[in-house]
Amino acid sequence: MDEIGYTYMRVADQVADEIRTGRLPQGARLPNERAMGEQYGVAPGTIRRVMRELRDRGLVTTLPNKGTFVTGSPE
Repeated sequence: MDEIGYTYMRVADQVADEIRTGRLPQGARLPNERAMGEQYGVAPGTIRRVMRELRDRGLVTTLPNKGTFVTGSPE
């Protein structure tokens, strides 16, 4: 690990950066936990923490049985 810190925060920061740069535009549906885990090389439980962090930051919203969608952009 290159830097000290929580893995979920590192991944959340990466996703937030993708939202900021427009790679993940507003309204985009994020992949499911398993697919995101494979994409970022982390366990599905870590992705759950990532999603919680992104919701807390106001960047995404999760709709039951629909998925998680980009709703905001970091400052």
